[in-house]
Amino acid sequence: MAELKDMVQSADWKKEKHVPAIEAPDKARKGEWVSVTVTVGKEIAHPNTTEHHIRWVALYFTPDGEKFTIHVARAEFDAHGESVAGPNMSTVYTNPQATAAVKTDKCGMLTAISYCNIHGLWQNSRRLEIA
Repeated sequence: MAELKDMVQSADWKKEKHVPAIEAPDKARKGEWVSVTVTVGKEIAHPNTTEHHIRWVALYFTPDGEKFTIHVARAEFDAHGESVAGPNMSTVYTNPQATAAVKTDKCGMLTAISYCNIHGLWQNSRRLEIA
């Protein structure tokens, strides 16, 4: 049986359109709300068609010294041009971008995972320092 870690791909989000980009401050104050935005296709646009699209993104936080990762948020993207008239016939599309507000007293790693309906799971991580 394959391990989940073996199914998740990663790369530089500036060169690979499937990798979620994480926008957040490098440092925050203890107990302060931090805005974290996850975007797929920030530098290189990802297709958003009925046949090829980003279905969802999820955001996790792993506090330093703790055993488990905390699932912070998840966003579903359900409009990809589908219509009763056929594929890509709708005028409604969603952009794979989501923002969550996070508050913590510990430093740690933010991790975002995205799912492409054709190319599978992709991840990216970024450190958050707390002062």
